[in-house]
Formats: sequence, C-alpha cells, structure tokens
Amino acid sequence: MSAKPGNPLTYAEAGVDIDAGNALVEAIKPLVRATRRSGADAEIGGFGGLFDLKAAGFRDPILVAANDGVGTKVKIAIETGIHDTIGIDLVAMCVNDIVVQGAEPLFFLDYFATGKLAPEVGVAVVRGIAEGCRIAGCALIGGETAEMPGLYAAGDYDLAGFSVGAAERGTLLPRADIAAGDVLLGFPSSGAHSNGFSLVRRIVERSGLAWDEPAPFAPGRTLGEALLEPTRIYVGPLLQALKAAGGIKGLVHITGGGFPDNVPRVLPKGVGVRLDLDAIDVPPVFGWLARTGGVAESEMLRTFNCGIGMIVIAAADEADAVAQALGAAGENAVRIGEVIAAPDGERVRTSGALRL
Repeated sequence: MSAKPGNPLTYAEAGVDIDAGNALVEAIKPLVRATRRSGADAEIGGFGGLFDLKAAGFRDPILVAANDGVGTKVKIAIETGIHDTIGIDLVAMCVNDIVVQGAEPLFFLDYFATGKLAPEVGVAVVRGIAEGCRIAGCALIGGETAEMPGLYAAGDYDLAGFSVGAAERGTLLPRADIAAGDVLLGFPSSGAHSNGFSLVRRIVERSGLAWDEPAPFAPGRTLGEALLEPTRIYVGPLLQALKAAGGIKGLVHITGGGFPDNVPRVLPKGVGVRLDLDAIDVPPVFGWLARTGGVAESEMLRTFNCGIGMIVIAAADEADAVAQALGAAGENAVRIGEVIAAPDGERVRTSGALRL
C-alpha cells in the first residue's frame, strides 16, 4: 500500500540550500580571481576548470598530480571558530608534494563538505585556500561545495584538495644518482603542519587546557591559534633553487610518518641516511607535546616533522652552492645529515638527540 502524499517537500526542507551555495560561489569569485596566473584566466562556475600548458611556457611537460586533506586539524578550526588559515594547510599539503618531484604546481581544486552551509565559514575557508594558492603560484580554477545533512554534525565540515603541476621531461626528481656522501639540508617547519593532530588533540585533552587559554609554548597566542599555525609552503624557494643550482638530487616532504617513513621514499636501493638530531632547531610546540603527552623521541620522529618540514638531498661537492641558492631565495637551510650506505640495515639512522 503506497504512503499517502503529504505537503510537498523541497530540497531546502531536506536540509540543502541551493541558494546559499550559489551565494557562496559569487562571494568567493574575487578570491579566485586573485590567484590567476599564466595558463589560467577563466571564471569559476563551469563544469570543469581549464588550464593551458602552452600559455604557461611548457614545451614537453610531464604532469604531476597530488591530493590530500588536513586531517583532524580541521576539528580545531571548527572548535575555535578560526577558519581562515586551514585552507593554507590544504594547499600546502598538495603543492609541497608536487614540488618534491621537481614540478611546478599549476592549479588547484578544492572540495568542501558540510552538514549545513554557513556562507561566512565557507568564504573564510576559501580565503585561506586562495592565499595558499597565491603563495604557491598556482591558480584556484574550481572546486565543489557539498551540503550533506545527516552525514556531518551541525557545524562540522571537511576539506580535500587536488593539485596538478608539471615539469619538463627529463627534469623530474628524485635523481637516480643519490649516493653515499650526499648532504641533507633541512628547511625549518612552522610547527606541526597538518600531521599528527589526532595525537595532538589527545595531548591537549590530557593537559586540561581550553583552546582559548594561553599557549604554554607560544607567548601572546591562544592554544588554538598556535596549533592552527598553517603549514609552510616551500614551492617558491625550491623552484628558484632548482633553476639556480644543479646539485639538487632529491627532495623530501616530511608529513605523516615523519622521518622513518618519508625519507626512504626517495632513496635508491642500498643507501640510507644518518640524521644529526642535534642540528635540528626544534620549535617549542614539540617539546610541549612530548612532555605533556609523555611521547618518546622515536614516536615524535615517526609522527611529527619535529622542526624540519622539507629536506634537500644535495651532491656533496655542490651542497654549498645549493645552500647559497636557497639563501638567495630566502630559505635558511641547515645541514642535518648525510646519505650513507645501507645494504641491509635500517634506512634512517640517527645520532644525537632532539632538544625537546
């Protein structure tokens, strides 16, 4: 027996407001325009984003794609009401993965999913995404906003990002000639970036501190503000150094899995690295996390970047030139180790200790 018809329902009564979504698109158009670059100058709102590789100056390009999210760091943004930096994290996690392969990030698309669309929150998030794209030099050419009542709790949202870059054929990294004696140069991080936040949130819970209380490791900032410090985007200095110096053999983005899981991803068989932990200037946030959570050094190294967000592997006889090129690009790289022979043993060895 069929159910009796009641009052006619609308999509809005089911919890999805198409008008709010359209209003969000109009509100973010100026933000998107600010990210235009050679190869991308179309308005958002079409069914797909466009990019012209020829107009961007490429002759024989290999495309490099990456996608990522920001993990449970987004929960801190939601609980603090600070939404305008999490988009920088989203872009950073994608474009940093592209540049480590020697490629230039060209364009970016985002996916914003929420239970109930709050346009002011959406605009703040996209403002951060646009800022991240501006820093990385890539165009925000499209995205998707999904309102899904019943799937997300009120006020909750999640983010995903997708980026494409390109490199001329024959210039991709890592190079096959990474060998024992090569030098590791480390780039400072801005904090925990966007990894390990399930552990971070558990430690904060153990501490008993509220997000709006003073951060014990960052004078003048609340705990929420300090932990939401966005991920550094390394694209500009690295692209500049790659053009200026020929000694860069490989790059490593230190993300989830820390040093033990990320460094071996670029190494050929038979070699490993020795990290000098004494050379790393560990930001105060990591000392606070380790002490408050009782987290062992080995766990810190496998969960967090511990102060090094990117590693350059440089030929030993060109390491000084690479460091100078990075310095000219505004990046203060520090020697943190070397490549070693590792025919059978562990591929990431350490000496010294983190100053936690």
